[in-house]
Amino acid sequence: MSEFTTAASSMQAAPDGADLCPPFLAALPITGVGISTLGDPLGSRTVCASDDLAERIDEIQLDLGEGPCWEALAIRRPVLEPDLSTTTGDRWPVALEELLRAGVGAVFSFPMHIGTIPVGAVDLSVGIGHVLTVGQIRGAVELTEVAARRVLRGALLDAAADGRADMDTGRYSRREVHQATGMVAAQLGVDVADALLVLQAHAFATEHTVRDVAADVIARRIDLARPYGSES
Repeated sequence: MSEFTTAASSMQAAPDGADLCPPFLAALPITGVGISTLGDPLGSRTVCASDDLAERIDEIQLDLGEGPCWEALAIRRPVLEPDLSTTTGDRWPVALEELLRAGVGAVFSFPMHIGTIPVGAVDLSVGIGHVLTVGQIRGAVELTEVAARRVLRGALLDAAADGRADMDTGRYSRREVHQATGMVAAQLGVDVADALLVLQAHAFATEHTVRDVAADVIARRIDLARPYGSES
């Protein structure tokens, strides 16, 4: 079993609300991890940070609304900056200046998505210039996919506690929700568990019940395979 598989299993088995940063630190040659939600539908906030510098990296990007994590989420691919001192400043100039001032040598940002739902990003950092191998990048992507599920689940559980979304488990057993979940799974090419998360996230974002969203999917009033937020 690889270190990445072990780390992913550890993250999957962790209780709700657990710190998601340690598995990244255990499996990768990095010194900092920051995990954040970005923009709609979950809002922008730090989920966890492994240390003060990782927290500062998140803070800079959240405050400015720019940086490698935002770029990664927008392009749906990792943004790998092994030496920030040689990074050109035209993509996120103010964030780059602040990251260098904070003492960040390298940052690797991995986007978190569930289907078409943008969740946020994982920022991995090192105080000096550093290069990740292809295998390490693949491993980081694997861990990020697990983190995305855990972050979205945590956000939806928080929403249920606040009464902001219909998370009543009994509603999941209704025929419409099962049918819509299967449709979304086929449309997005994801498993049923992730398809249900997409339905839940859309309900959260639009302040509808899961059952209402399921009915809209079945009636093809919305198409969750389209870019997030668009309608058919």
